[in-house]
Amino acid sequence: MQLLNKGVGMDNRVTGLLAALACALALGGCVTINIYFPAAAAEKAADKIIDEVWQIKKGGDAAKGEKPAAPQ
Repeated sequence: MQLLNKGVGMDNRVTGLLAALACALALGGCVTINIYFPAAAAEKAADKIIDEVWQIKKGGDAAKGEKPAAPQ
């Protein structure tokens, strides 16, 4: 009977360790974006993308001499 009780205790311990590891990885993932993508660089990239999208919407490609595709 004592062998069965040790096995149950080990299962709880392993489950607890796995839960702690999962929490540590989740917390580490949240911090990574602040380390690798500083706010200034992310804002600059977002501004550049927004400017490119507005140029396309205003007909920036048509102004470059490209003809739009004819409807079929």
